[in-house]
Amino acid sequence: MKKQLISILVVAMTLATAWAMRGQFGHEQGAAWAGGIGGLALVLVSKRKDWYTKIFSVAFASAVGWGAGGMMSYGIVVGYGRSSSYPDAFYGLLMLFVIGSLYGILGGGLVGMSLGSTKEKRVNWGSLITEMVAGGLIGYYLLIVQFEWLMTPPREETWSVCLGAGLALLWHMARNQYESPMRVSLFSALGAGFGFAFGNFLQTLGTTMEIEFNMWNVMEYSIGFFGGIGMAYGVFSSKWPEESRIPERWESRISMLVVFVIIPFIILVDAMGYHTLMERIKDQFNPETTSFLGTLLGTMIILSVAVTGYYKFLKGKITFERRDVMVIFIVYLAAYISISYIVSGVFAGRFPLNHQLYWVNFILILWLMGKQFPPFFNNPVSDIPVTRWFLYVVGVIIIISLLAFISVNSHGVMGGAHERFIN
Repeated sequence: MKKQLISILVVAMTLATAWAMRGQFGHEQGAAWAGGIGGLALVLVSKRKDWYTKIFSVAFASAVGWGAGGMMSYGIVVGYGRSSSYPDAFYGLLMLFVIGSLYGILGGGLVGMSLGSTKEKRVNWGSLITEMVAGGLIGYYLLIVQFEWLMTPPREETWSVCLGAGLALLWHMARNQYESPMRVSLFSALGAGFGFAFGNFLQTLGTTMEIEFNMWNVMEYSIGFFGGIGMAYGVFSSKWPEESRIPERWESRISMLVVFVIIPFIILVDAMGYHTLMERIKDQFNPETTSFLGTLLGTMIILSVAVTGYYKFLKGKITFERRDVMVIFIVYLAAYISISYIVSGVFAGRFPLNHQLYWVNFILILWLMGKQFPPFFNNPVSDIPVTRWFLYVVGVIIIISLLAFISVNSHGVMGGAHERFIN
């Protein structure tokens, strides 16, 4: 496993860095860009030429899967995790485990399905998406409307939509014997779920110790890091067909347009518009000029992303080389870091420490890629032992219970804490 550690670490650090920046943009589009970056890193470190060819399709699947979870609200649940009462703190961390797991099921699952699609066993995406949409609707109306199992009152309960869609995805995999994609989905769920709960624990401790750092960012980094570990381990320890299916030209075109044009454009309009930036820095010196420069530079960066994606799409008519994937990856991640600077107010003289660390992570990721060994395990498997998975989940819940115990005994009443069971 030592040889695979660098590859797994690269994917983990990449998704973690992107997920930490995702907090600047929020919602589905921010999570989608971060997920797309994670998918690019996974394909890049795989060193499989047939996977290079489907780079846009994998990035699209990763963006949609990880981005779909962006509809879930978890601010109230984070507050439960900061409570000084054990039942509330345990509930908060446990529900964050559930929410993080839903991110992983969808993100890792769709990536696995994209990688596992072959000529002999082609994924029926129309059927899969229809089942997931139906599952999401059933999940919401059954759990929320009928049973009134509210996790985050008075916030939206869209976790139930993701739960229904995730279960439909797993059921589709089980019915059609997509065992390796299911392993990726489950390991991603386990990693992201633990990462979210553990991140909230770190956030609480950091606040208690009065560490001068954006501890919310630490929590976001944690879910991305452990979610990336789960997704990468699931992929590199599983059996895959020797030759993956080459996507149709129109599939790659649509995937490229969504990942490199539509998602960045939505973020440009939503987060870097002139009036949006004005609202963020209205108390700073000369906010009009600063906002104009921010919007202008943001537009140029977004255009560079679109041009790079389109140019590489035209160049790779049949296949892509590793250097092509590397260029796409570098531009996509560097652009995300750059626009994160703009949104945080770089033209107003704001240079948060966490943003400097994004570039440190970026440099380390590129350096580690040069040290990377072949990532796949010598004895890959595709089976999913139910008993072992049950023990995995129970083990994580026990750890979460211990983290909750440590948390409530480390502080008194905290700002932003919520209580549901003890008032």
